[in-house]
Amino acid sequence: MANTVYDNFFLSNEIEDQYQSHLDLQQFCTIDNSLTGVAGMLRKVHKYKATDGTEKLKMGQGNTKTIEAGYTEKEYRIQMAQNRFAYYDEEAMTDPMVITTGTRHAGTDMFNTVNADIFGAFNEATMTVVTTALGFDAFVDGVAMLNLENLENVSIFGFVHPTDVAKLRKALKEDLKYVEAFAKQGYVGTVGGINIYTKKNADPGKVVIGTKEAVTLFNKKGTEVEQEREGNIRKNTVYSRKYYLAAMTNEAKAVKIIVGSAKATADETVQSKKVYYKPSGIGYVVGTPKTNPKTEGFYEITAA
Repeated sequence: MANTVYDNFFLSNEIEDQYQSHLDLQQFCTIDNSLTGVAGMLRKVHKYKATDGTEKLKMGQGNTKTIEAGYTEKEYRIQMAQNRFAYYDEEAMTDPMVITTGTRHAGTDMFNTVNADIFGAFNEATMTVVTTALGFDAFVDGVAMLNLENLENVSIFGFVHPTDVAKLRKALKEDLKYVEAFAKQGYVGTVGGINIYTKKNADPGKVVIGTKEAVTLFNKKGTEVEQEREGNIRKNTVYSRKYYLAAMTNEAKAVKIIVGSAKATADETVQSKKVYYKPSGIGYVVGTPKTNPKTEGFYEITAA
């Protein structure tokens, strides 16, 4: 299908904002530019996590639990994102902005595609805090689940749906601080050491917080560009492609805060479509029942 063009007299050269989200998530994850291979090839990723082990002890007592760190290995397939933009010589002669708009959106569309996969990786967070409303206590509990030793040298961020931003501002009031150093698109403020950002494709009532160690973007450096031309009909086609892989690589560095409720499951057999949680510290962590979720002490979380 040919592109729609206009006479310059009627054309406004304002390029329509086509971003689905201005928030570049690559700043919130670890970048690994060592990716090699082609689309469809497997990449084995170690997903690290640790168990809680903090206990309140009286004189003469010792720990009964030990923090255990380990990893599970998961296989991911390398992704190849490609888009195509075509235009005719006559279109470019009538209005050069056709090429500018098309190639610019090729980059924008690629940006959105990679961004979506990074955000999808953050949403694989297995640790969860349940709250009746988004507020200061919920964020403090979320940070506690991260079990970080030195908060002063760690940058923690959270992604919030736009409909929750007003609720947050009303609930937090003076607890919501503004840090000039984080003044960028999407930044809302800082609460309990967490820098809050607006992410318009986040789920309402759900906030994901974490550090850069949670998600890794395995990236093959550079974007490939290929062009072809059909001289007989003066049609030009531009292909752009990117090889990458976004994965949750450290489950101990991301937490979901969910507005809802948690209750002990009544299931006596495992339901394949359900997600089960085990109590962990002041929250919950995704788990897999062996046979009987009820007797094994699993919970279900229901969003409000």
